[in-house]
Amino acid sequence: MLSGGAESSILLWDLESADNTSKRCTHRPSDALRKSASTSSHKFGITHLSFYPFDSQAFLSSSYDHSLKIYATETLTPSANFDLNSVVYSHALSPIADHLLVACATQHPAIRLVDLRSGASAHSLPGHQGAVLSVAWSPQNHHLLASGGSDGTVRLWDIRRSAGSLGVLDLEDSVGIKGEDGLGKNARSPQYGKAHNGACNGVVWTDDGNHLVTAGHDERVRVWDVNVRANTLSHFGPTVKNTHLSTLLPMVVPSHVVPAGTQIMLYPNEREILMFDLFDGTLLKRLRASEGAVGLGRRSVERQNIKNRVTSLCWRGGDVEMYSAHSDGMIRAWKPRTAAEVEVEEEESQDADEGEDETRKRKRQILDDVFRDLTKQKITFT
Repeated sequence: MLSGGAESSILLWDLESADNTSKRCTHRPSDALRKSASTSSHKFGITHLSFYPFDSQAFLSSSYDHSLKIYATETLTPSANFDLNSVVYSHALSPIADHLLVACATQHPAIRLVDLRSGASAHSLPGHQGAVLSVAWSPQNHHLLASGGSDGTVRLWDIRRSAGSLGVLDLEDSVGIKGEDGLGKNARSPQYGKAHNGACNGVVWTDDGNHLVTAGHDERVRVWDVNVRANTLSHFGPTVKNTHLSTLLPMVVPSHVVPAGTQIMLYPNEREILMFDLFDGTLLKRLRASEGAVGLGRRSVERQNIKNRVTSLCWRGGDVEMYSAHSDGMIRAWKPRTAAEVEVEEEESQDADEGEDETRKRKRQILDDVFRDLTKQKITFT
């Protein structure tokens, strides 16, 4: 696993290696790239990290220093550096396409496309009226790209088209475009409309490519039927918070992990992680980290002065395990409890309840004795 810090460091973690105790599992970085005077490291905070989807021996990083870099995982040495002359908020490389185009969301209102084959970074996709904050390639369509910007719009792009943009998603449109076959074939998408009443800083796909999940500064998460470009009107209630300009990505749990026909979304909500049913918006669970939570990394000495905000989430491939990054410098691991762990916790809880009952009885007995002694005293009024 990779992690990047606000001080520009990049850490590499071996998730199979840990210091285990009876109640705690602590991971330590297997390698680290710290800020230095050389050109190998970023100069400012890391905004996004991702492994090369076809080979984990390479990864990409973007930063507030206007650059996109490619590193070799084993040596942490850069193999390519692209200066995009603008803050890079996030980047995306298609997990299925062979075109090797990295889409970059930057402070500039046009999406920058970096071609890893040629090394060119001149191609761009204009359309947003402000900074582009989040980009995501479709997991099913090689040429389909989605983007969210500070102008509140979410745009879909076909990089094969000269015009590029396929249109925008409109929060007021719950019908969508039907087209020739009722599923959007050859239909024209709207070119005007907003997906959020505020900046959109999170765009993610479901793994079947049929739905898009977006998060915005209007403190709303919306789910879109991409085939007809319609708002599904999923409502997640007033608990959702989103106020920071940095990219904030909801995470859709892989479909093979949940029951058939179910989609679960995890949302990094300030000091907690919210678990929702993706389509009906039901809040299923709140995940909060305790002081003794399992974590990776070093506890900050200034932790008491830092708001413990959840900044990002990632899923461990091939396992039922999630990791969350926090503004206190910690990375916390989340995994389901085993049946044995549940049984032990229930026994401990039962013992604790019995102990509390005994304590209450003793306190009650003391109060009764005090009251009885007072009532036996003779009181004279003069």
